[in-house]
This record gives sequence, structure tokens and C-alpha cells, in this order.
Amino acid sequence: MQESPSASLPSAAAPVHQADRKKAWQRGRSTYRPGRFTGWIVPLLFVAFMETGARLGYIPARLFPPPSELLQTISQLALRGELLMHVAASVTRVLTGFIAGSLLAVATGLLVGLSRRAEALLEPTFQALRAIPSLAWIPLLLLWLGIDETPKIVLIAIGAFFPVYLNLVAGIRDIDYSFIEVGIISGLDTRGLIRHILLPASLPYLFAGLRNGVSLAWMFLVAAELIAATKGVGYLLSDGRETGRPDLVLAAIIVLAILGKLSDGILRRCEQASLRWRDARLQKQA
Repeated sequence: MQESPSASLPSAAAPVHQADRKKAWQRGRSTYRPGRFTGWIVPLLFVAFMETGARLGYIPARLFPPPSELLQTISQLALRGELLMHVAASVTRVLTGFIAGSLLAVATGLLVGLSRRAEALLEPTFQALRAIPSLAWIPLLLLWLGIDETPKIVLIAIGAFFPVYLNLVAGIRDIDYSFIEVGIISGLDTRGLIRHILLPASLPYLFAGLRNGVSLAWMFLVAAELIAATKGVGYLLSDGRETGRPDLVLAAIIVLAILGKLSDGILRRCEQASLRWRDARLQKQA
């Protein structure tokens, strides 16, 4: 029986259909514009659910106070001036540790990305250090650096270092080598390659690492403020636990969530401003 000519059409047309689906997906993402308050839907529904459950007695207030009580606790802290003091201390520690850890990660990531010898020398050690929990660093940092601000900032820097380093190295490895060859042919030295090719090409990876790094910096902050801290949002958490006040613990968690979201939003705005060329290219392709 002779095979019909149309039998070969699906295989030939498959790449075309895949390309059409890809363009449709990109077009859908580029044309969708979420509402201004879309991101508030889930938090507001959760708050309404918890408030209703607490008022009706389904949720024990001694374990999870209603959101209205948490808002009252935060308001009292703000009126007494305690909230601003704790937030200022935590923001200063996170900002200092995050900047220090990120700068060191960028320098080390560029070194490892450019040199296979440096990669073979440093990569195994970094992978081992990355697996150490944050609390395991505290006794060692106390022995080395004392109980002032230095061990707190160092611990936060450790938390921010690894996401930035790993993402930057991955971004450098993903660069098409032809771009580097063009730079070498054009007479660029190592500094010129870093400035004009490596960093611009790996910016999406770098910003992904920075956003992950700032999230981990806030997580490591809680562990850092267990090191003989007398102020800070992490100290509020510890104080609420010791005094048996779940409202204070949850209020501190809410403040940490807000601060983390704000810092991530700032980095996201910086990312959008720095990568406008990529978004314009994707819209053009769509």
C-alpha cells in the first residue's frame, strides 16, 4: 500500500507549530497587564479568613491572634518609637552585610568565571561552605569577632554571598564564547571584557542572584540578631518568644515580610531599568 503524501506533513510542520506556540506564549506574556492591586488579593483574603476564624472561635487567639490585634501591637510599637529603632537597626545590618557580601561575590564570581584554575581551586570549597547552616556559624563568629556588630554583619554577608556568586558564575558560563572572541579581536583587555561583555551579558543572572541574596540576608538577620542583640526585628522575635507573646512574634514576622518585599521591589525596579533592552527585544520578537 502506497503511503499518502500527507503522512509526512505533521513532522515537517511540527517546528512551525512550535514556533507559533512560542510566539503566542511570548505575545500573551507581553500583552498581559495585571491590575494595580492584583498582588493584594491573596494577602487580603488570608487576613479576612484569619480575622473571621479568630472572631468565631475557630482559631485560638492564644496561638494565632487576629490580624486586628497584630495591627494594634504594631501601632503601639510605632507610637512608642520602638518599631523605628528596631527597623533602623535591622535595615542597617542587612544593608551593610548585603553590600559587602555581594561585592565580594561579584569579584569572586568574575575570577572563577574567567579562570578555570581559580574554578578548580575555589569551587569545591565554596560548595562545602554553602551547605553549612547559618546557626552553625554563630559560635565561631562569637569566638573570632566578639559580640558587637561585626559578627552580625559578617553572618549576613555570608548569607548574601552564595546566591550572588552562584548566579553570576552561571551567567558567565552561559555567555556565547563568540562574544568574547569579538572582544578579544577588538583589543579589549581583561578589564574591558568584564565591563563591556561579561557583566552586561550576565546581568539577568546577576540580578536573580541579588534578589535571592537579599532574601537570604533577611533570613540570616534573625540568626545574626540572636548574637547578643538588644535591638532589631530579630530581637523582637526572641523577646516575644521569651515573654510568651505570640502577637509580638507575629508582628515581627510581618515587619520582616514587609521589609523583605520592599527590598526585593527595589532590586526588581533596578533590574527592569537595567534590562529594558531585553524586554524591548522580546516584545519585538513577539
